Amino acid sequence: MKKTFTIIAMALLCIVAISSCKKDFVDINTDPNGTPNALPQQLLAPALVNTVSINMLRSRNFNNELMQVTVDPGDAEGKVFRYDIRRSFADNTWNGWYTQLTNFKDMYTVASQELTYNKTYMGISLICQSWLYSLLTDTYGDVPYFDSNKGKDGNFTPKFDKQKDIYLDIFKKLESADTLLSAAANVSGGSDPVFNGNALKWRKFGNSLYLRLLMRLSGKADVSAACIAKIKEIVDTNPTAYPIMTSNDDAAILRWTGVGALTSPFIGGVREQDWRALAISSFFIDNLNRWADPRLTTNRWGIAAYQGSYAGIPSGYAPGEGQATKSYFLSTTSTTTGTLMNDPLIGNIMNYSELQFILAEAAAKGWVSGDAKTYYNNGVLTGITLWVPLFNTSIDTYLAGGDIAWDNSASLDEKMETIHLQKYYSMFYTDFEQWFEYRRTGHPILPKGNGLRNNGVMPARLPYPVYVQSANPDNYKTAVAAQGPDEISTQVWWQKP
Repeated sequence: MKKTFTIIAMALLCIVAISSCKKDFVDINTDPNGTPNALPQQLLAPALVNTVSINMLRSRNFNNELMQVTVDPGDAEGKVFRYDIRRSFADNTWNGWYTQLTNFKDMYTVASQELTYNKTYMGISLICQSWLYSLLTDTYGDVPYFDSNKGKDGNFTPKFDKQKDIYLDIFKKLESADTLLSAAANVSGGSDPVFNGNALKWRKFGNSLYLRLLMRLSGKADVSAACIAKIKEIVDTNPTAYPIMTSNDDAAILRWTGVGALTSPFIGGVREQDWRALAISSFFIDNLNRWADPRLTTNRWGIAAYQGSYAGIPSGYAPGEGQATKSYFLSTTSTTTGTLMNDPLIGNIMNYSELQFILAEAAAKGWVSGDAKTYYNNGVLTGITLWVPLFNTSIDTYLAGGDIAWDNSASLDEKMETIHLQKYYSMFYTDFEQWFEYRRTGHPILPKGNGLRNNGVMPARLPYPVYVQSANPDNYKTAVAAQGPDEISTQVWWQKP
């Protein structure tokens, strides 16, 4: 009797476990927090806050470790700075991004209906969908796209789409968004924590995002010519049809006010001791020291001094070769000055400085008619003044003092290093953009410690969440067969020769 009871109990546990796995996948496709009766103005702010919160937390403990902003010292397994990445790291962004896509898609559906028709919310939705899908495919490669988020229709096993097809459809979405917003009115500022309901600023962000993504594919042979032609059209040929950001005032930043839902996820989400636990890397801090960068000299980023100055530790070291923490980012209770823990600007989506460096690269390669030096100088200047508005030193003086002035006689590769080293700092805490751009360009050149895993090669992607293998096995196997092994070393489509 006891043996029979044990068998029944074990069987019930297996059923519960299998149901739980299936339930996770269904929840991601249906968003358990959503409601089919919500209005667009009710969906936008929560979706933006949740998405930016996910990005900030993962930028802190994943991107920053890979890209030598910080080092999580220790000899234990699973240290990201050593390219030793646990498979569970994949779950958070996958689950969070797909959940918020449901909200952005619902926003479009409701805004397109006759009684609630609103071009502005439709355009904003398409931009936000494009942004999230680009994050997903740049992180994982081939992912569910055309069939994703259809749990309400009973599709809990969406097929994985090829990255090329995803990108080409994202471009269509951004074209549609530009058209919709070209004739759209402003909406309620209370519904929009990024641009306060300003339709033109959303349009500028959408087209600036378009340039970011076109640049990402610009080196891929089968689409390169079309991407370069589109970049030229947006910047040179038909700029009135594609307005882009023109100043820091146009930056897409979710500014944390500290009131209600607009409270940084770092408040309460990251303990004070966790801030002290992450050392700043030598690469990150040494450049700022050498340039006498005002983001450091004014301590705008809230960095703890070490023996009267700022100092970092090397990244990528082998177990047993680490150094004690020196400088680190301060927590809000450690200083009376502003810190990243509660900074209004840390919710960055895309800023004007990043756009200027995109244009500098395009000009350096001869794709647009502008002057690469002008774009570069403006990118450096606005990257600083975003954080230090009172900076009034001549940009030429600053660049000369740091030995980082533009050199027209330099090789293209040297120019790319010059641009992308500065772009690295302009994309500080911008989701995974530093990682994406390094994978695309190989810049800036990062020092490599002798403790790196993955043969010392920067990870090319995150693996798919483990539960997807059991919840959507057939489509998972098809994706892996097409893309390559589900490992961090497998390059995504736009990285492959």
